[in-house]
Amino acid sequence: MSGLRAQNKADRSRRILESASRLFQQAGYDAVRIEDIAAEAQMSPGTVYNYFTTKGDVLLAIVAMEVEEVLVAGEGLVDAPKGDFAATMTALIGGYYDHSLMYLSKAMWRTAMAQSIAAPEAAFSRHYTSLDARLTDQICAAIARLQAMGKLRADLDPKVLGAIIFNDINMMFVDFVKNEKATLPQLQKALKAHLHLLAGLLCPPPPNSAPKEMTP
Repeated sequence: MSGLRAQNKADRSRRILESASRLFQQAGYDAVRIEDIAAEAQMSPGTVYNYFTTKGDVLLAIVAMEVEEVLVAGEGLVDAPKGDFAATMTALIGGYYDHSLMYLSKAMWRTAMAQSIAAPEAAFSRHYTSLDARLTDQICAAIARLQAMGKLRADLDPKVLGAIIFNDINMMFVDFVKNEKATLPQLQKALKAHLHLLAGLLCPPPPNSAPKEMTP
């Protein structure tokens, strides 16, 4: 029975979040009330408040749902990298980007980012930061796996390199959500350009390769 109760609770929570996601995208975050979310989810407001104290809690939970799904999707790439460094990272991070507008609009992302910056010591900000840390950790794990396979220089610290890559791709994402005209294909193109440049610097040369002789 406890397993069934837990499943029912998870199902209700997801229904609330999916309902809120639709309303936030349609009407805008500021215009939506908890009562509106409850009506969309076909629940009482009291039931929604049992799960989420504020509208900000709902928004953060949507962000968390988004991140959890991309982390699960990325596990396979960490365990079995797709080709070389550039191909693996393009698939992994490209998956983050492709999924980013599944539940959140650009406006919703901007609101979440603003709330995380406005009160850095608040629970919202700490949780948001922890989600970024988990994405960084997955990138670091992929780097370590590529090193073990000989597809990336072994002398590189995977934690440092992973943090550098995450900060770069996160800044690109911030620029993307700030510009309503920017498209996902444009973002993916920029990602590939950054990763291919890094690959030229970080990947070992192919076996039996020799430097080209300078011609006079």
